[in-house]
Amino acid sequence: MDLRQYIDATYLKTTEQSGLSEQENTAVVKTLVNEAIAESFKAVMIRPDMISLAKNMMSASGALVKVGTVIDFPEGTSTLEDKLKEAQQAINDGADELDFVINYTAFKQGDTAKVKAEVLACTELCLQNNKVVKWIIEVAALTEQEVVRITTLIKNVVLSNFDEKNYSDVFVKSSTGFYKTDDGRPNGATVYAIKLMLENSFPLPVKAAGGIRSYEDALQMIALGVKRLGTSSAKKIIDGEVNGDDY
Repeated sequence: MDLRQYIDATYLKTTEQSGLSEQENTAVVKTLVNEAIAESFKAVMIRPDMISLAKNMMSASGALVKVGTVIDFPEGTSTLEDKLKEAQQAINDGADELDFVINYTAFKQGDTAKVKAEVLACTELCLQNNKVVKWIIEVAALTEQEVVRITTLIKNVVLSNFDEKNYSDVFVKSSTGFYKTDDGRPNGATVYAIKLMLENSFPLPVKAAGGIRSYEDALQMIALGVKRLGTSSAKKIIDGEVNGDDY
């Protein structure tokens, strides 16, 4: 098994969140991209304003690493119009994969119609442009029953509206890694949450993200059945080190 082909090497901090200057933050992204190229990771996952930089670096190197970005991140509460606008811009800039934060707040409030509409429209946009789409459900914000229900909602929208050949390009993803929990509870991919997602997403694949910090963590998630791993610790994981970051 080639662990590298499961990994989306990730850096999603803004300059404000990182405490770095714009130049320093860009340097972190360049380091991430160069590591992904050297290690042949599946993808890099970066903020939308870094797409062009990452794509140019990939093209110059001849690497096959995909460039992914996040949409409506990290809250997921933008209007459908704004989600689609941001996604279209990312596609125009060359993104290969788009990870949307689903409107889990609307879902928790019972507005499933709004959530179904955005899953349908945004998934359609991505598939029409031959892009991979991943739906971040933010498991730490949900009850166990809500994890089951929102995963099932995504699956049902996809199975009802798209061809079977597209199923492998629509993921259900656990977490942003940025959600603030109470009392130090995990804000990312717990084993139990991932099991619930896997049980209710099939035949759609699952991406585990948030809190994957070691080689052992990565192997455990793959053994459960996930097809992608989102982590800011990609290089350290491959090198057998443990990282303390949340994502």
